[in-house]
Amino acid sequence: MQATMDQMSVWMLISHASVLVKVVMLILVLSSVVSWYLIVRHGMLLRGQEQLWNRFLKNFRQQKDLNLLQQDYQQPEQQKGVVSIFQHGVDEYHQLIKDEQLTTSDVIDGVERRLLSSISEEEEKLQQNLTFLATVGSVSPYIGLFGTVWGIMNAFIGLSAVEQATLNTVAPGIAEALIATAIGLFAAIPAVVAYNRFSARADKLSSRYYGFANELQTRIYRLLGHTERTLR
Repeated sequence: MQATMDQMSVWMLISHASVLVKVVMLILVLSSVVSWYLIVRHGMLLRGQEQLWNRFLKNFRQQKDLNLLQQDYQQPEQQKGVVSIFQHGVDEYHQLIKDEQLTTSDVIDGVERRLLSSISEEEEKLQQNLTFLATVGSVSPYIGLFGTVWGIMNAFIGLSAVEQATLNTVAPGIAEALIATAIGLFAAIPAVVAYNRFSARADKLSSRYYGFANELQTRIYRLLGHTERTLR
């Protein structure tokens, strides 16, 4: 009985697996390691963006002077997320009001285009690595299943050389094949959960960015209301 338990240990089964099954297991393990790295990294990114959003929005609504607020966020490490959107919008505003031939509507339209462009850039950053997580989550079970099918096939082929098939002769081959499926699920489940979670948080931040852009446009429109613009 002890010998059977030794033969059925995980490391023993992996060492006795075929080369192809070992390659499948290695691919799955590497995918899992990369997935966990990206999960931690992207989780920290989203957490930082969410905290930045909360701090900046509070300052934005308290500070009535956009120029002073812009000066408070001049450090290179601050130029990300909602701050980057704000800076691009205000910079575009300052650039457009230099042209006295532009109407208020022209300025607002120009600021809006720049804000939308900046939001798109930030959305790309929020979506980084999610494609890889989605791929691992959807493909890993099938890769593991392929390894399992191949291993079981080899196990049954090996039975042809045995005069009498017993559980002790069949079980190790099937068990080592099933390990590939287990590793595939181990790689897929965290990736799927992380993808769904991160996608929801990224969509929520994107919605907040669009809402902020509308709020910033309203502030700029009010500023332009106190400035006489030339009509074409």
